[in-house]
Amino acid sequence: MIQAGKPFDKRRALIVPGSQEATENYCIDHFFEVGQEALQHRGIFAVSLSGGSTPKPIYEGIVRRAGEMDWSKVLLYWTDERCVPPNHKDSNYKMAMEAGFARLPIPAANIHRMKGELDPEEAAAQYEKILRSTLPEGALDLTILGMGDDGHTASLFPKTHALHVENRLAVANYVPQKTSWRLTLTYPCINHSRNPVFYVMGKGKAAMFDQIFNGDYDPDLYPSQKVGTPSHPVLWIADNGALDYNR
Repeated sequence: MIQAGKPFDKRRALIVPGSQEATENYCIDHFFEVGQEALQHRGIFAVSLSGGSTPKPIYEGIVRRAGEMDWSKVLLYWTDERCVPPNHKDSNYKMAMEAGFARLPIPAANIHRMKGELDPEEAAAQYEKILRSTLPEGALDLTILGMGDDGHTASLFPKTHALHVENRLAVANYVPQKTSWRLTLTYPCINHSRNPVFYVMGKGKAAMFDQIFNGDYDPDLYPSQKVGTPSHPVLWIADNGALDYNR
């Protein structure tokens, strides 16, 4: 049993395992513990993967411990995706597959990627149907999230329209800051997850991490602030570097 995070408020908990290596190992342990609990109680483990550089070594560590999971009962989803083909260097799907998920015995029918090569609105509508038709009891067991330097999470960027969508699980979101479209899960989907979790590591994240936890609540500017509810609190897993900020 891994150590639980310390409650920060009614909808967020925080744990700081220590160094980056210790934190990555904690994230891996947490993945397997949530997965085994899901398999025990529902017979399936539905997990949504994040992109970015932070989770890649964690995914590689998960794959190294592949024998601890019945992968035939795992459903893979993605938290967000760039509007690029699956073989593109910027694809979140490609990153996860190359980190080792492609080598796991997950049935192809259980791997639900966001189709970034399609028209964004069409791709989002397709993903909405996939989520509604395949999620056990309508909820992800684990939703892996990162926090950008600007406070975004998934592809919920500051001051974009997806921040205010209440009736969808997945949408296309135009991001002026990136002059590009993204596909993303919405707050209703993320906050309905049984275990939403942030991985945050490195001193480069410290200023924004401090803002998210100690600054004024303004999720239009800092979208990561809106993740977590009293019924589905979010766990923040951060290393020492992410807390190394002096106001």
